[in-house]
Amino acid sequence: MEEPVLNAHNKEEYPPMHTAEHILNATMVRLFGCPRSRNAHIERKKSKCDYLLPEAPSPEQVGQIESTVNEVIGRNLDVTVEYVSREEAEGIVDLSKLPEDVSETLRIVRVGDYDACACAGSHVKNTSEIGVFRILSHDYENGRWRVRWKVS
Repeated sequence: MEEPVLNAHNKEEYPPMHTAEHILNATMVRLFGCPRSRNAHIERKKSKCDYLLPEAPSPEQVGQIESTVNEVIGRNLDVTVEYVSREEAEGIVDLSKLPEDVSETLRIVRVGDYDACACAGSHVKNTSEIGVFRILSHDYENGRWRVRWKVS
């Protein structure tokens, strides 16, 4: 099969951190019913994500987020890629954050059966390559919960 032509990607992420972001996003959606991160800054040393929440997570909930992400990483899930039409993707993932000029063919990245997301970034092949997820700090302001984290 010929490789589909996708929109250009402007940044090369660190695959373990970027894949951990997918798991964090799915965890936040599952635990809080919120959308995936509104803003994310993914770097090799540490990363941050912003989530829109009606209130700050409690210390117990922050611990639950961290333990859930690590539990999912520990499942040794395969990370797979498939190419689908935009129409087909609408039935699989939320496309609301994609740019207007997104290509007709989209790349769906799946982390086992835990997460599926339209993404052009770099990922590990299996969650066993990620390491340990750790929340470094977090703050809450005007409906935005910012979490800073790393994997090691």
